[in-house]
Amino acid sequence: MTDRMPVDFWFDPACPWAWMTSRWILEVEKLRPIEPRWHIMSLYVLNEDKDISEEYRRMLTLGTVRVLAAAAAKYGGETEGGESAVLGPLYTELGIRFHNQGRRRNGEPLRDLIAEALEAVGYDPQLTDAMESTEFDEAIRRSHAEGIDLVGQDVGTPIIRIGGPASSVAFFGPVVTPAPRGEAAAKLWDGVILVTGTDGFFELKRSRTRGPVFD
Repeated sequence: MTDRMPVDFWFDPACPWAWMTSRWILEVEKLRPIEPRWHIMSLYVLNEDKDISEEYRRMLTLGTVRVLAAAAAKYGGETEGGESAVLGPLYTELGIRFHNQGRRRNGEPLRDLIAEALEAVGYDPQLTDAMESTEFDEAIRRSHAEGIDLVGQDVGTPIIRIGGPASSVAFFGPVVTPAPRGEAAAKLWDGVILVTGTDGFFELKRSRTRGPVFD
């Protein structure tokens, strides 16, 4: 994989838009020489000092991200690819249940969904105990800061960095739905590479006219 371009991806598993972008990145991996590397960030941490609605604040939680951090700490040292290789499959299993199947929106207990996702990837379901623990909060904040410091406080999740730390470009997004497949995914990737490689390019945006469309 050394000849592949590293693509660092910071996500909060609760965000449906980050989920869309992550599925696009995995599609791009099939068609372009990239190596996705997964990192956690937190919408809770991002918004803790911001003026947001109480309804939105009640939706924010560190619980799921804490479990991801606990899994990375437990299995990252014994897994080829380290923490990223632990986070990627677990994120997929969580996202399928949260977003594609809509089970979190339908009110299923969060702890049960997380335990099910842990079991699906062969991890200890008792890691759900981390939901109520502050043990991994420092690691979460470190990972979050690493991503958000690349792009500033005015964005959310996902954050993507293309290239190594010494020579890279980072940005929020792209926000897209549904996740492009096949050559459409590769075409979007090529366009993102083009515009983000332009010195002084900062923003391209239009209002969203639809919600996330899950496969």
